[in-house]
Amino acid sequence: MDIIKFSHRQKKITELVKKYAPITSEQLAEKLGVTRAALRPDLAILTMTDVLEAKPKVGYIYSKKPSYSMLYDYIRKINVGDVMSKPVVVDENTMVYDAIVNLFLNDVGTLFIENSGVLIGAVSRKDFLKISIGGTDMRKVPVGIIMTRMPNIVCVEKDDSVYLAAQKIMDHEVDSLPVVEKSKDGSKEILKIIGKVSKTNITRLFVKMGENK
Repeated sequence: MDIIKFSHRQKKITELVKKYAPITSEQLAEKLGVTRAALRPDLAILTMTDVLEAKPKVGYIYSKKPSYSMLYDYIRKINVGDVMSKPVVVDENTMVYDAIVNLFLNDVGTLFIENSGVLIGAVSRKDFLKISIGGTDMRKVPVGIIMTRMPNIVCVEKDDSVYLAAQKIMDHEVDSLPVVEKSKDGSKEILKIIGKVSKTNITRLFVKMGENK
C-alpha cells in the first residue's frame, strides 16, 4: 500500500497539531497566516487519512493511526472520468459581456475557450471581475483578450485519479480543471476538451460516499 505524499502545508498543519493539540481550525489558520476556507481541503485530507482526529467543540488532535486508510485507497481508484461533468465552452471571439451571461446562466466559475474543438484557454470569474473594475466596454472586448492561454492551463485526463485532480485544484488555487484528450498533429500536441472536474464534482463525490457508507 502506498504512503500518501502530503503537501508542505499539510505537513506543517500536522506539526502544529502535534505541538499545540487540541487546536482549532481558527487557531491553525492564524498560525499559518491563511483563511479557514483555505485550510478546509487540507484538514479534510488529513482527517480522512486518519492523520488528524477532529473533536467537536475541542479541536484537532494528532492520531497515532497509520497515515493511510481504506478511504484513501478507495479514492485513489476513482478516476476523473467517473466524476467529470460537461464543460461550458465558448469561442475566443465571444464578447466578454456575453461570456459573463453564459457563466452565470450555467452557474460555473470558469469558461473554457476552444478553437475548432481544440482547447486554447480559460477565463474565470476573477478575470471578469478585473476587467469590469477597469471600466472597459465589455460588449466590445472579445474574451480571447482576457483569457489565460495554453500552455498555462492546468489539465487532467479522464484516466487520472480524482485525488490527483483535487491536489492540482488545491495547488493551483483554481475552481476547476479541463479534462482533455491528447492527440498529435505532426509534432504538435492537440488537446481536445471532453469534460471538466471542479470543486463541486469532488464535493459531490464525498457526499455520495457518505450516503453509501
